[in-house]
Parts: sequence; C-alpha cells; structure tokens
Amino acid sequence: MFGWVSDWTLINTLGWGLGGLACAAGAARLYTARQRFGPARLSLIGALIATAIWALGGAIAGAESRIVVLAEVARDLAWIVVIYRLYAADGRLAVIGPVRPMLAALAFVALMRTALLVLLALDPQQTVPLGPIFQTHVMLNLLNVIGGLVLLHNLYGGASGQARQILRWPATALALVWGLDLNYYAVAYLANGYPDLLQALRGILALPVAAILAFGSAESGEGLRLRPSRTVAFQTLSLILIGGYLAVMSGIAKWLTLAGTDYSKLLQALLLVSGGALAVVLFMSQRLRGWLRVTAAKHLFQHRYDYRTEWLRFTRTIGKSGDGQASLEERVIRALADIVESPAGLLLIQAESGALELAGRWQWPTADVPAEALDQAAIRAIERANYVADLDATRAGKIDKHCAAELPAWLMNEPRAWAMVPLLHYERLIGAVVLARPAHTRLLDWEDFDLLRVAGQQLASYLAEHAGQAALAEAGRFDDFHRRIAFVMHDIKNLASQMSLLARNAESHAENPEFRADMLVTLRNSADKLNALLARLSRYGSSSAEALEPVRADLVAKGVAAQLGQHHPVTLVEIEPIEIAASRGALEQVLLHLVQNAIDASAEKTPVFVRVGRSGTHGEIEVLDSGHGMSPEFVRTRLFKPFDSTKSGGFGIGAYEARELVRAMGGRLEVESREQLGTRFVIRVPLSETAEVIQTLAQDRDAKPKVA
Repeated sequence: MFGWVSDWTLINTLGWGLGGLACAAGAARLYTARQRFGPARLSLIGALIATAIWALGGAIAGAESRIVVLAEVARDLAWIVVIYRLYAADGRLAVIGPVRPMLAALAFVALMRTALLVLLALDPQQTVPLGPIFQTHVMLNLLNVIGGLVLLHNLYGGASGQARQILRWPATALALVWGLDLNYYAVAYLANGYPDLLQALRGILALPVAAILAFGSAESGEGLRLRPSRTVAFQTLSLILIGGYLAVMSGIAKWLTLAGTDYSKLLQALLLVSGGALAVVLFMSQRLRGWLRVTAAKHLFQHRYDYRTEWLRFTRTIGKSGDGQASLEERVIRALADIVESPAGLLLIQAESGALELAGRWQWPTADVPAEALDQAAIRAIERANYVADLDATRAGKIDKHCAAELPAWLMNEPRAWAMVPLLHYERLIGAVVLARPAHTRLLDWEDFDLLRVAGQQLASYLAEHAGQAALAEAGRFDDFHRRIAFVMHDIKNLASQMSLLARNAESHAENPEFRADMLVTLRNSADKLNALLARLSRYGSSSAEALEPVRADLVAKGVAAQLGQHHPVTLVEIEPIEIAASRGALEQVLLHLVQNAIDASAEKTPVFVRVGRSGTHGEIEVLDSGHGMSPEFVRTRLFKPFDSTKSGGFGIGAYEARELVRAMGGRLEVESREQLGTRFVIRVPLSETAEVIQTLAQDRDAKPKVA
C-alpha cells in the first residue's frame, strides 16, 4: 500500500483467508442463536462480517492495500459499536456517560485514519514524504487500540458476576484482536516497518476470535469452567516451584561469578550443596507436600461440594417435623450423614453429669454404646480443638496430637465407626455425631472437615434451641402451678381472716342466738367458698372459659355489702335491679376484693359506697372510697402486676386476679384514683340480653361458609 513493506508468502494469504472464512461462519452461527448476547447480538454479527471482509480483503489484495486499511477502520468501528451495545446488554446503558468522551475520541481517530487514506489517494505522485505518514498512521492505530482496550476493561471490570458469564466471550475475542494489534503497531512504530510474522498472525487470529464467539453462542458455553485435573495442577505447581527455585539459584550463582572474588567457586559449590540439601528436605517432607496439596486443591479446583445444594438438603432434613416424621435426634444424625453419604449414625448428648450419653440412633441398632459414651477428658480436648475425628486415620496410627488419644475404646473398637463430628455451641460441646463408614470408603480431606464442622455448629444451635424451648415449657408449667397456689393461698388467707374474726367474736357472743345464726351462715358461706375454690383450681391456666349465666348484680352487691358491712360502713346507693351474664362466684369474689380493699384504704367509720346500674348494653358495679388513693404511676405500673403488694404479708395478686376474672366474663375493670382523695373501681359486664345477642352473632359468623 504505502510502498515500504514487501510482499508476504503464501502462508500469509492462507492465514488471512482462513480467518475471513471463519468470521463469516461465526456470523452465520451467531445469527441462528437468537437468545444469546441480548441487544448486542446484531452488532456482534455486523462486527464479524466487517472482520471477515477485512481478512478476506487482506488475503486477496494484501494486508497493506488501501482498501484493507479502510476495511480495518470499519472493523474497529464495528467492534466499538459492539462494546456500546454490550453496555445495554448489561443494563448499564443509562450510566455510560463517563465513557462517552472516549467513544467520541475513538470516532475522531477513525475519521483521522480515513482522512489519511484520502490524503494518500489525492497524492498519486507521493509528494508527501512517506515516513511522517507512516508514523502518523501507526500512532492513530495505537490510539485506537489503547482506547478500545480501555473501554473493554471498563465494560468487563464494572460488570456484575452474572453479567460476566455472557460478557466473557466477546470480551475475550476483543482482547485477542486488540491485544495483538497493540503489539503489532508498537513493534511497527519502534522498527519503522511492519513485522511480517505479526502481520500474518493478524489474519489467522480471526479464526480463534470467530470460534470463541460461536462457542459462546451455544447454550453449553455459559457453564463452561476451567477445571484442570488434580494431577495437572499439582505437576504444574511443582514445575513452577522448581523453576522458581532454579531461577533463584541461577541468579545467585551468576551474581557470585560477577563478584569476581577468589572464593566465588567455593561459594558456588557450597550454595549448590546447601540448596540441594534444602530442596531434598523440603520436598521429602510429608507435611510440606500435604500443605501444597491442600493449598492447590483449595485454590485451583472446583469444590467437591455444591454448597447451595448441600445447604438446601440440610435445611429440608432438619426442618421435617410433625406427625409421622423422624425425631429431632434422628434428623440431626441424617443431616450430617447425607453430606458424606454415610448410611447410619449415632447421636451423643451431654447428660447432667457432664459426660456424653447416647441420645439417638439412625439405622445403627447394633452399636454397643456404654452409659458414659465420652468422658470429661475427651470433651475438654474436643472443645479446645473443635476436632472432627477421622477414626480410620486414628486406627492406622495417624494419631492427632490434640485428642485422638482421648477417644474411648468402644468407639475405636466399633468396626463401622468412621468419623465423629463435634456439636459445639458457643465453644461448648453439647453433643457429637458418630457416622458409619459409607459403602465407598474414602479419605476425609480438608473440605469434608470444614463442611462437617460448620454443619455440626449449626446442628448444635438447633439442639440448644430445642433444649431451651423444653426448659421454657417446663418453667411455664411450674409458673402455672405456682400461680394457682398463689391464688389459692390468697383466697384461703381471706377465709382464714374471716374465720379468725368469727372465733374472736364467738368468745363474747356465743350465747347470743342471733350471733349463732349469723355464725352458721358465715360457716356455710366459708365452706361454699372452699368448695368453689377447689372447683376453680382446674380453671387457672386452662384455655376453657367458665360457663356464664344470668346473674342479678344487685343481689350480689347486697350480699357483699351485708357480709362486709358488719365491721365497716358499706353504703348501697342507686341499686338498680339488673341481670348480667357472669359467673356468680367469680363476680362475688371480685366484688369482695374491691370492697375489702376500699375498706382497708379508708379511715375508720368512713363509708364505702357501692352503686349498681346500667350503661348502655353493659351493667356497672361501682365501688367508691375516700381513702388515701393511688398515684397514676402506681395504677399504670404496679396495681395489676402479680406478686407486687404494698400490704405486709400480702400476695399482690388480688387486683390481678379480679381483672382476669372480669375479663373472663367478657367485661372490663376500670379504675380512677387520686392521691389523698380516694379511688373508684367500676366493673362493666355485658347485660344478659346483650350477651345472648353477641353469642348469636358469633355463631352466625362461624356458621357462614367461607369463600375460597
């Protein structure tokens, strides 16, 4: 083209021709893959066609002809359009603003390259010196290649992990094209002429570019990974280490030679002997070779386990609870056994003595486990090391210094025992799982140990949570029992007070017929209350509500006033005969408590007032005193708090019990109080006719069919 490069051989022509044909075939293959590369597919087809035209033109007319140089400009522009469209495929077209100046600069460079061709076409006599034109041409191409590589790096470097699965194929192809062009034009600029070998490679390079894009368009291309075998990886790593070692030794030996001392040969010999001895010691070390093997496996290989699949299976196994499912202990064993394909297992759980005992079996009925499966010494050793015991390795004499010596004899003598996994919760051993040997026995490696250790910690959390829930349930049962006893003691205390008062009065009034008649009534009432108390014991803590019935609230109020008014004035005001839906015994107990508290809070001879009336659909029983009253803070935080009493010897559950009994009747207990002014309690319970309407509506609602 420019007259400064000689013709190339037949190999050059064949290489460019094969590259052009490969790009044409790649464009046809990509045209059929309509689901690949998203919005960049058509631009990729166009770029492959432009590359095919450029390569075929180079094969026919020569790489230096003006038409081929112009086709190269079109090829580069087509690939820049591909990069732009790949931004759209990655969803980053909206944030492409920072790279738009680079796109404009590359477009300007393409315009300048075209202008240079026009200048040469308008100067057939070559009046312009070819040297400056060549340098300008090479510099413009270098600017184009560098700018394209910068765009490519920005595209791939800023892409998400999922997007890179698609971008890696066109990115690799572009890196090959512009990477070779960068070297090609850099050498041309330094040598002031095109390198023949690189020029031939430019054409044939279109062949792997087309192959990469064609392979990336296939469905199987997305999941392709570089997965070298362990043998290849270990040998490659060994060659790298040996090569590095030889390079270092050669460099030191060369430095000693250049030093030119009288002892250089002696130093070289000593260095050779010491280096060889060091190499023998290091490479003969089983520990070093094992470390190299594990390091290579960790960093060069796809992991043995699909951790997503293992986690899903682990979660499904441990989460299968309910009727007909295996117990938690069996699920814990199986969750670990499935990881390493173990057919059976044993679960050891910490007992009250601190040692581990057998808590569950899964498909292993023949294992002979003593009462104390693992003693304190072994437990402490396992806790310190978080040790997954490889029992086969231990039997073979490869004893771990941490705790292999502490393993019990029954475990070592059990022929099916293969591994023991600790269950550590906050660095405390709460159990262990012994796994049986699988059908295809293999050596456990670092990945097995890591996964089993983490899974064991997770299972320890499940077991600890289960134990905590069981302890809470047991504590709840004890709390319910204590609450029942507290209520009973409170009621017995009230009855005991009445009986004591009756006994004191009997000493003075035993001969009075009216007193004896009143005493018999009081004793009968006390006996009835004790019987009602015994019947009510089953109600506390149960979910079933006591049956409600129509009760005359005014009569209950009169009875309480008559009972307590013997020792303190209790005045009935506005007594309206109303019938409410309640439990007579519960209502009487609530009213007795409220009136007695009002009496206790009032001065001697200061009356307590009781009012019975109705308010809308509810009946009201009001207890009013003018005693010392309560502060708003006390009403809000302490009045209804169980076991918090201001009375000496009190239980602090009277107000709480009264509120719960009123709630059980479908009502509510309200309180208003002012310090030094007094207190007003109001019991609001639905009227009997209101309760019937509410019950009818509830039954109709439950009987109404539900629309799916």
